Amino acid sequence: MFPNRIVCLTEETTETLYLLGEGDRVVGVSGYTVRPPEARRKPRVSAFINANFEKIESLRPDVILAFSDLQADITAELVRRGHAVFTFNQRSVAEILQMIRVLAGIVGVPAKGAALAAAFERDLDAIRERASALPRRPKVYFEEWYDPLISGIRWTEELVEIAGGDPIFPELRDKALGKDRIVEPAHVVERNPDVIVASWCGKAMKKRTIVERPGWDRVNAIRGDHVHEIKSTYILQPGPASLTEGVTRLHAILREWDAS
Repeated sequence: MFPNRIVCLTEETTETLYLLGEGDRVVGVSGYTVRPPEARRKPRVSAFINANFEKIESLRPDVILAFSDLQADITAELVRRGHAVFTFNQRSVAEILQMIRVLAGIVGVPAKGAALAAAFERDLDAIRERASALPRRPKVYFEEWYDPLISGIRWTEELVEIAGGDPIFPELRDKALGKDRIVEPAHVVERNPDVIVASWCGKAMKKRTIVERPGWDRVNAIRGDHVHEIKSTYILQPGPASLTEGVTRLHAILREWDAS
């Protein structure tokens, strides 16, 4: 028997279940859930690093879906309380696609999962093909946080490449933890990106904070006014949003740079 009462502690599994046509199985969601809009009507049971255990238990879940080491304390407590917990840890585009297939298997609709993942792959290939027609590839600094500066996690850097750019810190892309992707402001200046894309997790980007950093007036992206924001819900969510809205916005930003 497959689970029919599912609690999702992050947005990407919620959105995936809805896209699979299985959204009615979701009985609880993260408070940060935005996509799809109808999921916001579900009971909200968690933030990102804390949860309301009593509320979760009141929903009588068959399985609870979590994400990454950041939710390890939550999941450990849920396991101690006797709940079945599945924790995903996708960090790349390929792993996001695999998450979709695995989740579909968990709920008993593997064919739907394979079809959805294949559709995303086709769409990514189409963007990659359009990007290959651009005459120039800009150097891109993707900023995941501003104090300290944290460069993009692997899937964001891969999406930059698919969209038509070259990340300026490729050596950091495989570092799963944010603390291992901290960069010095001077190193950004040295690598001189043509485009800066900021997505501060859960916080609106303040352009002035970036452009007024000491010495950054020499950076091509600042001089050319190519500093952009993509909301974290579109690009830092390792699920359908990043493979659709996120990469589409990245591609539009890079096309705008090319046309300048």
